[in-house]
Amino acid sequence: MGNCKGKPMAYKNPDYKPIERNQKILSIAWSHVQSVPYQVSLRWLFYRLLQAGVISGKTRYDWFVGLVSKARTNYWEGWRPDTLADDTRTAVIRGTGERTAGDWLEVVRTGARCHLDFWYTQSVYLELWFEAKAMRYQFEHYTKHITLRPFGGDASIPYKWEMVEALELARKKYRQGIIILYFGDLDPKGEMIPESVEDSIRYWSDVGFNFIRAGLNPGDEVKYNLPENPEDPGKYQWEALEDDPARDLITSAVGRFVDYDAMERIEALENDATASFRRHLDGLEL
Repeated sequence: MGNCKGKPMAYKNPDYKPIERNQKILSIAWSHVQSVPYQVSLRWLFYRLLQAGVISGKTRYDWFVGLVSKARTNYWEGWRPDTLADDTRTAVIRGTGERTAGDWLEVVRTGARCHLDFWYTQSVYLELWFEAKAMRYQFEHYTKHITLRPFGGDASIPYKWEMVEALELARKKYRQGIIILYFGDLDPKGEMIPESVEDSIRYWSDVGFNFIRAGLNPGDEVKYNLPENPEDPGKYQWEALEDDPARDLITSAVGRFVDYDAMERIEALENDATASFRRHLDGLEL
């Protein structure tokens, strides 16, 4: 599935043409980008090609960054600057808005939406934590109304403290059990990262929660026919999962704890309240 906008031909550089070997790599990379219905990061793409044997090792990462960057900036064969997600940089946009108060009211009138809390009607409060920051968009696509916490390696102390505060708030708000589902690599580091986070949180706070490793778990490498990390035999990475088994693993784990009918009822209430509010605004002018 394509997830990029149409290519503005005016910006295409006619003088840019990768060598034939690199064209093949970019073509395979593009097929991976188009194979999923969500935006992916360069790190995700690199590991897909690494697992497929298209790229020979992790030391080629900087070279791959350069290759893809040139393809994106030169709009080569569908590549665009916004083809891939940027996990590391977020601009702080300030000082902008509507030209007049009337324009603002029109934006409110057409865009206002009621947002309700979905967890008061659930039997547990659920969050999803995962090691691979690059897979944020995959988890966003296959779940909704659930807080996601990507790690991207070892979690920092401030990040772990943020989790403590969030779980303590959840305990006060909902007064029901708290479930954490964790997804990560099947290797010693992938086991150590969540254990370190869990230990820190339990040391700093007495908030009770059930921490469940939903995958990858021993046996998943056989069940899902995962290739070994080419540089670390016997180790398996979440990014090596094809999209279908990744979706099934995520949705089946979440489905054990979420009442989807209750969520649909909340969505209906949101829609009704939104429609009512917009009708109320229709007669207003500034």
